[in-house]
Amino acid sequence: MSPLVIQHLGLISYDDALAMQQRLADDRRHGRVPDVLLLLQHPPVITLGVRAHHSRDHVRASDDALAAAGVELHETGRGGDVTYHGPGQLVGYPILDLKPDRCDVHRYVRDLEEVLIRVAATFGIDAGRAAGLTGVWVGREKLAAIGVRISRWITSHGFALNVSTNLDHFNLIVPCGIADRGVTSISRLLGRSVPMADVERVTAEQFCAVFDRTPVAAEQSS
Repeated sequence: MSPLVIQHLGLISYDDALAMQQRLADDRRHGRVPDVLLLLQHPPVITLGVRAHHSRDHVRASDDALAAAGVELHETGRGGDVTYHGPGQLVGYPILDLKPDRCDVHRYVRDLEEVLIRVAATFGIDAGRAAGLTGVWVGREKLAAIGVRISRWITSHGFALNVSTNLDHFNLIVPCGIADRGVTSISRLLGRSVPMADVERVTAEQFCAVFDRTPVAAEQSS
């Protein structure tokens, strides 16, 4: 199995994480680092995927309302529409080289969904897919969003799993442009708090299992 460096970054700004992804993707493309999985949280931020560029149709809040709520707004290079990130949400940014045997965008997205379905199951939540939609769902509510970028088979961006997220902030947008479905979180579904460290640990384990990777310490990648 190929090595995977897993970095637990805590709370980090969207801009800093984006710059880190870009640097790591270039390093991965040139073979300077192995595959990497960044696990982190963002301060409150709304991001616009490529489908939402130049359009704020799915951002319900005005600039003043966003400022009052302490929520930033960013365009980004990932696929998908509009989504929200904030504390209590586990964000995963895999920087993987899918060559030579995983050069299939559909499979990659399905594999990310499989990781998160397994994570949910570990905590006793029966999550799954919704026909024609991306992400991980419990009934008609989205538990995890996925939006990826793949350039020359190097991946960036990734997934966002609601652990104890402030779900009220999703009212500022039409999540992923889907107006007739809701959002939920692990804590809401279980009726209790779940330590983020536990969710990160399980996510790292399931990611390695699904993608056939062996975790290595971050300092070994230098």
